[in-house]
Amino acid sequence: MVELNWTGSLGTFLNPVLMIAVAAFLVAVVLSFVMSFFAAPVTLESNADGSVSAKTGISGLADLLVKITSFVVILVVLGYIIGGLLMPYGAAGIIGAISKQFFPVWVALIVTFVLSISFKRKLGLYGKLYDSTVGMVGFGLVMFWLYTAIFVGVFGLIATHDPLAAVSGLKNKQPGVPMPTAEQMVAGSHYLLGGDNLARDVFSRMVHGSWIVIQIAPLATLFAFMMGITVGLPAGYYGGKLDTVLSFLANLVLAFPVILLFYLLVTPEIVKTGIPSYMAIILFLFPIIFVTVLLYSRYYTQGKKAWPTIGVVFVAMLWIYLSLISQPETPVHFMPGWTDLFNVPAGILVVFVSVVFVNAPTVFRIVRGLTMDIKTRDYVAAAQTRGEGVWYIMLWEILPNARGPLIVDFCLRIGYTTILLGTLGFFGLGLPPDSPDWGSTINAGRQLLSVFPHPALVPAVALLTLVLGLNLLADGLREESMKD
Repeated sequence: MVELNWTGSLGTFLNPVLMIAVAAFLVAVVLSFVMSFFAAPVTLESNADGSVSAKTGISGLADLLVKITSFVVILVVLGYIIGGLLMPYGAAGIIGAISKQFFPVWVALIVTFVLSISFKRKLGLYGKLYDSTVGMVGFGLVMFWLYTAIFVGVFGLIATHDPLAAVSGLKNKQPGVPMPTAEQMVAGSHYLLGGDNLARDVFSRMVHGSWIVIQIAPLATLFAFMMGITVGLPAGYYGGKLDTVLSFLANLVLAFPVILLFYLLVTPEIVKTGIPSYMAIILFLFPIIFVTVLLYSRYYTQGKKAWPTIGVVFVAMLWIYLSLISQPETPVHFMPGWTDLFNVPAGILVVFVSVVFVNAPTVFRIVRGLTMDIKTRDYVAAAQTRGEGVWYIMLWEILPNARGPLIVDFCLRIGYTTILLGTLGFFGLGLPPDSPDWGSTINAGRQLLSVFPHPALVPAVALLTLVLGLNLLADGLREESMKD
């Protein structure tokens, strides 16, 4: 069995083209930056008939060159991906083999973009996102990792090996190393991105790490937003003593450095006391309160017709709530196995609670400030004149008009949470030591970073691309929401 190189037979043609395209792109970027100080992108010239016409200046030509060269680089990268999909396994090297493993993700991304662009005028703010290049790039990166997490965590696809299994003789081996027992060039016959210090497959650990991040970061951020919105709306709307007390409690939590607070909550000594489990009992109540009040304030005028719907939703959320807080190996364990919907590992539950507790006060302050501003608008006064209920005004008049800043902050906060999860894993806190999460994997590979960089570099790049995608998505959403 032969060892794979990075590009295989594709490299004969595409590698020189990529080097030239990248060099041209870098030159174009430098030229565009320099010319922006000396020339305008567009110059105005007077015509004989008295009209004025605009002509592209030298700076504008440099900007055009940046776009052209970047487009060429993208085309070459697409050539590697498409070549890897069409050619037999191994013929297109490591990049081609990885591209082939991500085939379900490529299909899901294409379907998502095609359908979204086709109906973008009917999709509100999400549809407007496709008018922003930055937003589309960020959305593509985020959806890449979301689909990767779903396919690997739910369907068991993409990964080539067990992320916890070690193969003798492949310790710290370079990318493309063949399996000792492999006889045919098929998926799983190589460690595509090499082996780590315990002879585990780096590629498989990377994709499984995305499932851990997607399980925690978005849901924990959503819970924090529900808590912050539920408390922040009345604080900003009523003001007075209620605002003073709630703001004091929020500031009390925010007075601690975020990283230090995380460390305190996830250390083994604190976990043994059961404090995170007891905190979950309180914190996880807020989504139930938020959804119940949201439905009641919307349909309370329908009288008895609304109660069955509200009752079904409340019972379903209560069952989910009890399943979340009742977990084995914790002080709070009371539900029989056949009624427990979730079996969340203790480490993930502790990290989840910590993320909610740390982020909720910041969300509270944002919602409170937005509410204090929006409650003075004319449409709120009109709703008060109509005799609408207080919670209806807060949830159906104020909150929708605060959605722009909140959606942007939600995307950014998922990125912050992802970084915090990586930081905790890097220091070996929260999740088990053998967990394939990106922070733990980086920590495991950092000791030999100067000799074998790939075990730490691969998850670091994965973490970087996801956070970058979330930041670009937030920028795109901010840009489009400001146009409303």
